Amino acid sequence: MQAALRRASYTTPTPIQAATIPPALAGRDVVGAAQTGTGKTAAFVIPIVERLRAMAAGGRPRGVAVVLAPTRELAEQIHGWANRLGQGLEAALVVGGVAYGPQIGALRRRPPIVIATPGRLVDHLERRTMALSDVRIFVLDEADRMLDMGFKPQLDAIMRSLPAERQTLLFSATMPPDLGALARMHLKDPVRVAVGPQAVPPPKAAQDVYLVANTEKTPLLLAMVATNPGNVLVFARTKHRTDRVMRSLCTAGVAAQRLHSNRTQQQRREALEGFRRGKYRVLVATDIAARGIDVADIRHVINYDLPMTVEDYVHRVGRTARAEADGRATSFASPEERGQLRAIERHIGRALPRQTRPAPAAGRLAPPPLRQAPQPLAGVKPDRPRERRRSFGLADLGLAEERAPRRPSAAARRARRRRHG
Repeated sequence: MQAALRRASYTTPTPIQAATIPPALAGRDVVGAAQTGTGKTAAFVIPIVERLRAMAAGGRPRGVAVVLAPTRELAEQIHGWANRLGQGLEAALVVGGVAYGPQIGALRRRPPIVIATPGRLVDHLERRTMALSDVRIFVLDEADRMLDMGFKPQLDAIMRSLPAERQTLLFSATMPPDLGALARMHLKDPVRVAVGPQAVPPPKAAQDVYLVANTEKTPLLLAMVATNPGNVLVFARTKHRTDRVMRSLCTAGVAAQRLHSNRTQQQRREALEGFRRGKYRVLVATDIAARGIDVADIRHVINYDLPMTVEDYVHRVGRTARAEADGRATSFASPEERGQLRAIERHIGRALPRQTRPAPAAGRLAPPPLRQAPQPLAGVKPDRPRERRRSFGLADLGLAEERAPRRPSAAARRARRRRHG
């Protein structure tokens, strides 16, 4: 394990790791709460690996560890750390959006570590392609997010399938009341660890806000991308707005990609990897990326739309200023979002600094003048308003239109014949 930790550049444990790893290694149930970006993943992966090694009989662990995560992206991140620190222990990834066949093949090899999302894990339980009778360590990561996403029925079904004799580790950034009730029901005399203030943005993330109309958000975003170096993570409220914002950035010449739940798993993986490796400078995403996106040195987070809850704001901002680095989080607030802005400011205990729109600078990005309608990107619905069709005549070409003389009615023709005999 020491060699694996050195290869992963782990030298000093973070506070949440120092407080939770010893009781977890001792087999105790643990409830760990710490703000995002503090190293919670390693806080449970390290005890899993060490305890499975201790359970090994004839070189193969006698138990299974199952880690449950709310999103595919977070599950893939945990899977990567399990492979990095696992010292040869096989880890299977069981998530939605991909074919069942490879997952069934991996589960038949009885891997000692399984990382899953709730929906796909329940699917395998119902198909009887996986059983939980051998589970000795069960981990709920970002448990509050799973409840927010409506996974309570799946969590109940999974908990009913687990053996009574097991170790349960629950990690979360926030601890709402319903999560406390879940912990009291399913954990046995847990060690409770809370590190730092809960549900607050990272202290090194500079935060500010622009009060703008909805129509001014896209020009402001283009100006900020042009005047601020580094990669940028943009959060939008809906999948449609995510597509539209990305299209505006691409039209302005920015290397951008989008991430939301309508994308296939392969498309989501490619977008995240492209952003991580620098292929895309800007990633536009819904709150699916607010947790579970492990990209080093995100310089700037921009809330194109304010989130509906202060917890989501905290997690969005937590994508920058990670691991004691500096970062910046900027929000755009339209008049319709003033209530959300006030709620955020009440939660963090101070008013966000108001900013004015940056002045034009050399090299500033702006949508080029279009001589023809832009071509929509593949898979993106056009956002232009539909024009009403009408017919065109000679008057539209600047020419006089000659009209045939009107033919007299039958009564007028008879009267004319009478007058003229």
